Amino acid sequence: MIGSPILLAFGTYVLAAASPGPSNMAIMDVAMRDGRTRALMLASGVITGSLFWAILAATGISALLAAYAQALLLIKVVGGVYLLYLALRAGRSAMQSTADRTSTVAGQAPRYLSLYRQGVLMHISNPKAIMSWMSIMSLGLRGDAPPGTLSAIIGGCAALGVIIFGGYAIVFSTATMIACYARARRWIQGLFSALFGVAGLKLLVSAN
Repeated sequence: MIGSPILLAFGTYVLAAASPGPSNMAIMDVAMRDGRTRALMLASGVITGSLFWAILAATGISALLAAYAQALLLIKVVGGVYLLYLALRAGRSAMQSTADRTSTVAGQAPRYLSLYRQGVLMHISNPKAIMSWMSIMSLGLRGDAPPGTLSAIIGGCAALGVIIFGGYAIVFSTATMIACYARARRWIQGLFSALFGVAGLKLLVSAN
């Protein structure tokens, strides 16, 4: 039977992963704009990034990074700059006409590896991910934790990540959502541009 500390760790992960943030916004954006397969590829990169921090938290390295001001500063700067890049890209998409956008997409080859890298980079450059995993491990790994607890936490959170991030990709790539996106593409891309920009600037300001 799963003990309450593990359930508490799972609950913390769900709240951290499902809450609106840059990674989820990016998955929603790609799902509505480019379809389910590409959104799932981006989501798989986000899940990989999440597991990266999970392993570092399990080994105690993430606590060292969090305590080392310069390392955390670097992560914030990289994350902030990357979010501003996404804001610029979304802004450019918002300014494109529908005809130009359709022509551009039609001429593009599937960029699955690029989307996977984007998902990984977004998550490993997010300092909140470090803090979230430190909280998850501290809640789930008590001093009297039985053997296998660590594996249960990482495995369970990985499964939850597939459900959450994959769920965003599936829900926002439905015909209804794509039709809504087609009608309000410029407004939606403009909103994503603003949200990415605000998130990026917040990271850069907090790095000062």
